[in-house]
Amino acid sequence: MDDSIWVGVRERVQALIAAPGGDRVFGAIGHKFFLADPLTPAELADLEGQTGVSLPGEYRGFLLLVGAGGAGPSYGVYPVRLIQGRWRWEGDGAELADLSRLAEPFPREGADPEAVQLLLSEHPEEEDFEEIEDFDDAIEAWEERWEPLMWSADRTVGAIVISTLGCAAREWLIISGPERGRIWFDNRADDEDLKPLLDETGAPMTFTHWYLAWLEKAERQLASAPAAG
Repeated sequence: MDDSIWVGVRERVQALIAAPGGDRVFGAIGHKFFLADPLTPAELADLEGQTGVSLPGEYRGFLLLVGAGGAGPSYGVYPVRLIQGRWRWEGDGAELADLSRLAEPFPREGADPEAVQLLLSEHPEEEDFEEIEDFDDAIEAWEERWEPLMWSADRTVGAIVISTLGCAAREWLIISGPERGRIWFDNRADDEDLKPLLDETGAPMTFTHWYLAWLEKAERQLASAPAAG
């Protein structure tokens, strides 16, 4: 993998820290355009050895030349850190990824759409119940059927949560399988299934495209911001 695509990217991101109007960029209120230090080759080797996988090449280059997390799309790229001798990604929902199963291929086929639609059609509505307790019981019973269909850990093997858009909407980086190196969108909190992110041409969104498209948009937004004073 040619890492030259990442040369100068860290400096471009850091240049945005002092740019006026930073709050115009979605999510910047959280990451403030700061990046964690890049990983050393030894740290990356330790991370991969511990998780039992070779990370996608584009992401490896990012970790080595740009940073171990921080400024990026939405509320930023989840940082990967060594905590008490164990590597882990940190951020809202990061714990959804089973790091012991990163070598298993990500199941891109998703949930059975007919089963999803059927269960959604049976979602209890509060106005159909005279007593709130009965409604609560019905919701609990429905969720017991919904959880294994949509939230089983088997749905996201071979992937890590890489970013959040807020309100439990997240983005995953696929580590293993045919979708390796691509970004998938997770809006299961709003009863939508996982789906691949697509670029402007309709092609699957790779990690590099995902990150650099964000950076270029942020640079354009801040270049057009009025100067302070």
